[in-house]
Amino acid sequence: MGKKSLVIVESPTKAKTIGRILGTEFTVIPSMGHLIDLPTSKLGIDVDKDFEPHYIVIKGRTKILSTIKKEAKADKEVFIATDPDREGEAVGWHIKNKLPKDKKIQRVIFHEITPEAIKEAFSHPRDFDVNMVEAQAARRILDRIVGYFLSPLLWRKISRGLSAGRVQSVALRLIVERERLIQAFIPQEYWEIEAELAKTTGEKFIAKLDKIAGEKAALKNKEETDNLLEDVKSKVFKVSDIKETEKKRNPLPPFITSTLQQDAFNKLRFSASKTMLLAQQLYEGIEIGSRGLVGLITYMRTDSTNVAASALSEARTFISRTFGDDYLPEKPNVYKSKKLAQEAHEAIRPSSAGYTPDSIQEFLNKDQHKLYTLIYNRFLASQMTPSRYKVTSAVIEAGQYIFSASGTRVIFDGFMRLYNKEDEEKKTLPGLQKDELLELLNLIPSQHFTQPPPRYSDGSLVKALEELGIGRPSTYAPIIYTIVTRDYVNRMKGYLQPTELGFKVCDMLVEYFSKVMDYKFTAEMEEELDGVEEGKFDRVKVLRDFYPSFKTDLEHAQNTIVKEVIFSDQVCDKCGKPMMVKWGKRGKFLSCSGFPQCKNSKSITTGVKCPQENCGGELILRRSRRGTFYGCSNFPACHFISKDLPGSNPAEDKDNPAA
Repeated sequence: MGKKSLVIVESPTKAKTIGRILGTEFTVIPSMGHLIDLPTSKLGIDVDKDFEPHYIVIKGRTKILSTIKKEAKADKEVFIATDPDREGEAVGWHIKNKLPKDKKIQRVIFHEITPEAIKEAFSHPRDFDVNMVEAQAARRILDRIVGYFLSPLLWRKISRGLSAGRVQSVALRLIVERERLIQAFIPQEYWEIEAELAKTTGEKFIAKLDKIAGEKAALKNKEETDNLLEDVKSKVFKVSDIKETEKKRNPLPPFITSTLQQDAFNKLRFSASKTMLLAQQLYEGIEIGSRGLVGLITYMRTDSTNVAASALSEARTFISRTFGDDYLPEKPNVYKSKKLAQEAHEAIRPSSAGYTPDSIQEFLNKDQHKLYTLIYNRFLASQMTPSRYKVTSAVIEAGQYIFSASGTRVIFDGFMRLYNKEDEEKKTLPGLQKDELLELLNLIPSQHFTQPPPRYSDGSLVKALEELGIGRPSTYAPIIYTIVTRDYVNRMKGYLQPTELGFKVCDMLVEYFSKVMDYKFTAEMEEELDGVEEGKFDRVKVLRDFYPSFKTDLEHAQNTIVKEVIFSDQVCDKCGKPMMVKWGKRGKFLSCSGFPQCKNSKSITTGVKCPQENCGGELILRRSRRGTFYGCSNFPACHFISKDLPGSNPAEDKDNPAA
């Protein structure tokens, strides 16, 4: 038997799935992600020599690299099948450069882990895309420069252990600015009036006050509303106009990374990190009974809505057989990708329409099944016909008062048979005729207050970043994960609220590094980095254009920033010196000003007594991987915890709907 061919992928699960597909002629081993990277203990970039990076083998990865080298010597061919994006290209490129120069090493690309896709990919290997490698290097170097020099300034100003990042800090700015809008918001009272009306046949419906004497109704208080109610009661209600129009609603495109994260939050309440973790599992392979490991979806980091012709054909056949030809458009639906999308990529879709969510439910855990169902239904719906519905609009006169009512009746559900069923309008109107008189049964006034802009959720923050042109498919989830774990942002019932530390970090960076924190500048930098991947820009030139102004701002900040000292009203119970407010990994705390001679420290409590009987402790805002909670200062003697602060009104801090 001849020597086997070696295949290098990134994860053990992916290696196992691909190994089963390729068979005994191949040895498939994982690299466990990047093996080569910049050092963590120093900058690792020679800024005076065209920003030359000094890569090293990552600590703890030497053994993996040795195994790859050993296998490469024994095997006849080496295929590098890392992920089909610039990170995957860079992972493979660095591995290639550590193997013997005379070894035949080929790059293999696929967007789904199925026998057909793997076979096709291995029959058409290619060389490495140097532009993709250069683009990854440019991003890595740029992010290292920003983080390496900004983080120590945060340490000097606020506290050690803090970090800044080129994109994460801009995302933090979005959240902070939204919170300030919320804090500055002054609610305005307004009132609405609905009329319960009936036909002579007894059929009832609701109409809403729309205009008064030709002007938009604007009732500002109860007194004004009560006076109007008395006047309206004496009027005759008559249908002055009735219109029926037929409308259609087109299906949405299949998911890309950003829209998957948005929908997964809005429909399933999954964070961006959780969504991507589950999607990774579905992509790399799930044990499906006797069929073994099966890759259920295409690659989940993508900004393209393209779909392979074979997948379109299979989907159309499935739709026709399952739902009938009325649900099948004459031609496949085609969707436009956003500017600069990587057109070689595909949208996120099931690897086969035959793997229906019901047929594989027993093999998936609850969350995997929820996400797979979302992806599956969105893809099939994207290739179905529009939904059609009839909208009835009625204008009802009552003297100078104009009321409006509308109803919707679905004529044909189309793609909504599968997706967004909950969005179907069920409100209908009885049959109305022009000039028909109506009976007033009841007038229903309601008080309202204008609402502040909503806090960002994972989904709406990703949407905002995408609309601004900031970040890319592979960065959205890590950005949010970082600002949450750094205690810059808390998750409050699924929404992102900046902490006091988050405000301080953001304000300092905006003050001293306004260019780096500017939305437009960050978006333009992203486009230049994409341009490196397309071969339009040179990596070194992009870095040279950025660095001088950054260095100027850096030198100004280094010469200006001084340590922020905040004394509390408490004294150290060990040495009597004033206690200072500091920030650490778990948030704000009190530390003795006599440090390091006196190392006394304690948590800052809320002042609210622990509800546990005979405890005597006070509650402290604490953090965990699942978010924030209140715990007792007497822990571990007292294990009391609560999501809300006892005695407060959770409704007052109710999170607004997603933006």
